[in-house]
Amino acid sequence: MSMRKEATRTWKLSGPIILGELTQIALGIIDNIMVGAISYRHLAAAALVISVINIPFVLGIGMTMSVSQTVSMAHGRKDGFRVSHYLYNGFIVCTLLAVIIAVVLAMSKGILFHLGQDPEVARLAAPFLELMAWSTIPMLMFIALKQFTDGLERTRTAMLLSFFALPINIFLNWLLIFGNWGFPRLELIGAGIGTLITRILILIVFIIVLNKHRIFRRYLALGRNQWKLKIATIKELLYIGIPSSLQVSLESGAFAVSAILIGTLGAVQLAAHQIAISCATIAFMVSWGLAQGGSIRVSNAWGRNNWKEISAIGKSTLGSAVIYGICGALVFILFRNELPKAFGKNKEVLSLAALLMVYAAIFQISDATQAVGAGISRGIKDVKIPTLFIAIAYWVVGIPLGCLMAFHFKMGAPGMWIGFVGGLTFSSISLNRRFFRKLKAQGH
Repeated sequence: MSMRKEATRTWKLSGPIILGELTQIALGIIDNIMVGAISYRHLAAAALVISVINIPFVLGIGMTMSVSQTVSMAHGRKDGFRVSHYLYNGFIVCTLLAVIIAVVLAMSKGILFHLGQDPEVARLAAPFLELMAWSTIPMLMFIALKQFTDGLERTRTAMLLSFFALPINIFLNWLLIFGNWGFPRLELIGAGIGTLITRILILIVFIIVLNKHRIFRRYLALGRNQWKLKIATIKELLYIGIPSSLQVSLESGAFAVSAILIGTLGAVQLAAHQIAISCATIAFMVSWGLAQGGSIRVSNAWGRNNWKEISAIGKSTLGSAVIYGICGALVFILFRNELPKAFGKNKEVLSLAALLMVYAAIFQISDATQAVGAGISRGIKDVKIPTLFIAIAYWVVGIPLGCLMAFHFKMGAPGMWIGFVGGLTFSSISLNRRFFRKLKAQGH
C-alpha cells in the first residue's frame, strides 16, 4: 500500500508535467504533419533541422533542471528566501545560455550543406534552422520559469500555458505554411515563423501569470533582497546543471547523430526515421514527465534528509516506469502500421516507418526506466557517475553498434535502431543499479 500511495502521489505531480511536455512535443509533431503534407522532402528537411538543433537545445534544457532541483530542495526546507534567490540566479544563467545557443546555431546553418544530405533537403532546411535557432531563446526562458513552478510542486500552471500555445501554433501554421486568408505560402519557413511567435507569446503570458498569481507573487516580492547574482549560488546551479545538461545532450545527441547518419542513406530513410522517432518521442515524454516528478519529490525529501521516503519514492516511480513501458510497447506493436499514416502517404516511407516502430516497441521499457533512473539519481544530487554511464551507453554502445548494423551489415535505418535498443538497455541497468546501491548504503 505504501508503494501504491507513493506512486499515486508521483503520478499526481507528474501528470501536468507530462501533459505539458506532450503539448510541447505536439507542436513539433504538428509542424511535421503539416509540412509533410507538402512533400516528404519538406518532412526530411524538418527532421534534419531538429537533429542539428536538438543537441544544443537539450543542453539548455538540462541547465534549467538545476532550477527545479534547487527550488524543490529549498521548498522542502520551507526556505522561501532561498527559493526566490534560486529562481533569479537560475533564470539569469539559463537566459544567457539560451542567447549563446541561439547565436551559435544561427551562425552555423551552413553546416547543413556539408552533412552528406540530399541537396534539396539541405536547401529547404537552412532558413528553417535560423528561425528555430532564435526561437530557442523564449523557449528556454519559458522552461526555466516552468522549472521554478514545478519545483514548488505547482505543475499545472505551465501545463495550461502549453495547452494555450497549441491552438495558436496550429492556426499560425495554417496561415503561413499553406498561405490561407491571403497570407503568403511560406511552407517550411512558415512553420518556423509560427513556432517563434508562439514561443514568444507563451513566455510573455507566463511572466504575467507569475506576477499575478498569489502563490508565485510572494516569491517575486522577496526579490528586493534575494535577487542578487552570487558566485556560490551559480556554482551550485552549475554543479547540478552541467551534468544534467550533459546527460540529456549525450542522449539526444546520439539520436541526432543517428538521424544525420540515416540521412546519408537517402530522404526516404530519413523521413521514415523521423516518423518513428516522433512517435517514440511522444511516448518518452510520459517517462520524462514521470522522471521529473519523481526527481522533484526525491529532491524535496533529500532536503529533509528523509531516506525512507526517498527509497519509497524511487522504488514506486521505477515500478511505474516498468508498467508504462510494457503498455507503450504493446501500443507500438499493435498500431505500427496505422500511426505512421498521420505523417504522409508515400508507401515506401510508411512501410519502413512501420518496421522501425517494432524496434521502438522493443526499447520502451528500457527507455522509461533509464529516464526514471537518471531523474531519481538527480534528486539526491548524484549526477557525475550517472553522466559517465549515459556517455558509455550511447557513445560506446549505442552509436557504434548502430553504425555496425546499419553500414557494415547493410541493414540501413533498422540497424541504427538496434543501436538504440542496446544503448538504452545499458543506460537503464547501470543507472538504476547505482541508485539502489545508494539506498542500500543508507540502510534502505
